[in-house]
Amino acid sequence: MDSETDMIRAIVTDIEGTTSSLSFVKDVLFPYARQRIGAFVREQGAQPAVRAQLAAVSTAVGHPLTDDAAVAELVRWIDEDQKITPLKALQGMIWEAGYRSGDFRGHVYEDAVRRLREWKDQGLALYVFSSGSVHAQKLLFGYSACGDLTPLFSGYFDTTIGAKREAESYRHIALNIGIPSGEILFLSDIREELDAAQTAGLRTCWLVRDGALPANSPHPVALDFSEITLPR
Repeated sequence: MDSETDMIRAIVTDIEGTTSSLSFVKDVLFPYARQRIGAFVREQGAQPAVRAQLAAVSTAVGHPLTDDAAVAELVRWIDEDQKITPLKALQGMIWEAGYRSGDFRGHVYEDAVRRLREWKDQGLALYVFSSGSVHAQKLLFGYSACGDLTPLFSGYFDTTIGAKREAESYRHIALNIGIPSGEILFLSDIREELDAAQTAGLRTCWLVRDGALPANSPHPVALDFSEITLPR
């Protein structure tokens, strides 16, 4: 393996603002799901996978909900950008129809695609950790404007493993991957996520695609994937 990667054996990347545009998620995916979630529940609510997530909505609010009340709660969560697992699961189901029908393609920055392919060729294991469901993650990369990128990744993690701003989540990821934390690099555009990963012992890199570069950052900073230097 190239000497540059001797100390890093795996890379875990965030999606929003890191591999992919925030505007794609907030301006395309979220409104698409919000507009369709009521009809989706009415039409698919009897399906076991959908029913399980509706039950999880009731559990999250602490009391039973009718389907209409559950939809109202889900819409509120979308508007508040809540990272709640049943919402993310149902959004993924709705987005699948959009991807399959060609309503949109997953956005992935070209610099990210290029570097991910390079790292894969170098023998690094690549993983995704996003607040979006694993299903939604696979759809975004599988139906990307750059083609099917899912063969690049060895695995995916979502909030079922823990919150993205909690160090324990990253400890669980390292155990799941089976690689020491210090040999894993985590990429994100969110300081609090990077802080949590660093607390868990992972190496970190802060993607700052827009806005001013942070001063005195406790994390290495890169404007895009081409600027990422793998720690030795």
